[in-house]
Amino acid sequence: MSLTTRTIAAAAGVALLLATAACSTERDADTEETGGAAAEGSLIGIAMPTKSLERWNKDGAHLESLLQDAGYETDLQFADNKVDQQITQLQNMINQDPAVLVIASIDGTALAPVLAQAKEKDITVIAYDRLINGTEDVDYYATFDNYEVGQMQGEFIVEQLGLDTGAGPFNLEPFAGSPDDNNAKFFFSGAWDVLGEYVASGKLVVPSGKAPTSNDEWSSIGIQGWSSETAQAEMENRLNSFYGSDKVDVVLSPNDSLALGIQQALEGAGYTVGVDWPLVTGQDADEANVENMIAGKQAMTVWKDTRTLGDQVATMVDQVLAGETVSVNDEESYNNEVKVVPTYLLTPVVVTKDTIQSTLIDSGFYSAADLGL
Repeated sequence: MSLTTRTIAAAAGVALLLATAACSTERDADTEETGGAAAEGSLIGIAMPTKSLERWNKDGAHLESLLQDAGYETDLQFADNKVDQQITQLQNMINQDPAVLVIASIDGTALAPVLAQAKEKDITVIAYDRLINGTEDVDYYATFDNYEVGQMQGEFIVEQLGLDTGAGPFNLEPFAGSPDDNNAKFFFSGAWDVLGEYVASGKLVVPSGKAPTSNDEWSSIGIQGWSSETAQAEMENRLNSFYGSDKVDVVLSPNDSLALGIQQALEGAGYTVGVDWPLVTGQDADEANVENMIAGKQAMTVWKDTRTLGDQVATMVDQVLAGETVSVNDEESYNNEVKVVPTYLLTPVVVTKDTIQSTLIDSGFYSAADLGL
C-alpha cells in the first residue's frame, strides 16, 4: 500500500477518531450503565512502566479517569522503568484482590511468576499496548497495529526520498527500540520489510554498518529503555566515527523519545534545518516532537491516539466484569510463546507538519496554544 493510499486511510481513521471524541459523553453514560452493579466495589489495578515518557502519563491518567467515572476503584502505579519495582507493585495490587489487572509491562518476559499469583486469585489480566510473553496467565491484549507503525515509517521514507522511482543512494542510520519491549521488534520489522530491499540494492547506504541483516537481529541496534540520552550518545558516536565530510540523509527513529536524542546529536554536529538536516521519523506525537516538526527538525510521527486505547481497555474491563464476551479483532498474530493472546488492534495515523491541524488539533489531542500556533 502506498503512502498516498495510507494517507486516505489515515484521513478516514481521523474521522473515526473525531466521531469517537464527539461521542465521549455518550460512552461515559453507556459505561456507567454497563458497569452497573459489577462496578460497585470492584478494584482495577493499573501498572504503567514509567512517568519519564509523556505518553505513559497520559495513558495512565486517561484510563484511570474512565474507570473511576464508571464507578470502579483504581490503583494506578508507575514503575520508573524498573522491572523489580513493577513486580513489587503488581504483588501489592494482587494482595488487594483486584478484579482486573491492566499492565503495560517494562519487560514482557519477566512477569510470568507474578501473573501466576494473579491467576490463583482468578484475576483477569489485560496487557496494555505491550504484549506479556512466556505465560498463559495473560487473558487479553489491547494495542495498536505495531507492525503497521513501522511500515508507515518505512513507506514515508521511500516516498519522501523517491526510492521507488530510482533515486539514491542516500545515507541511512537505523535505530530500534528497547530490546525488552516486545513492541520494538514489530516496529522495526514493519519498517525493515519496506526499507531492506533498498539497503540490499545500495539505494540506502548505512555508513556505520549498523544495518541488521534480518528482522531477527533488530535488538543489535536497540536503545535500552527508549532513552533519549542513549540515542543521542549513539548518534553522536556514529556521526563522529563514520561520517567526516559526508552527511546523513535519513534516520529511522522508531519513536519520538529516540528522535529527540537524535536531533540533539544532529544539532551538536552542526546540521542546519533547511540546509542539510536529515529526514527523521518518530512515533507517539509527543508535544516536544510536534513542536520540532513545526520547526523542521522531524519529518513525521506516527500517532497512536492513546485515548482510543484507553477507551477500548475500559470497555474490555466492563465486559469482563459483566460476564460478556470481550471484544477482540485478532486471534492469530500475537503469540507470546505459550499461547496466542486474544487481541484488539487499533489503527495508527501518520502525522506531518501539514496535517497537525487536521489530526492532532481538530481531534482535541492538543490545542493550537499547546503547540504555539
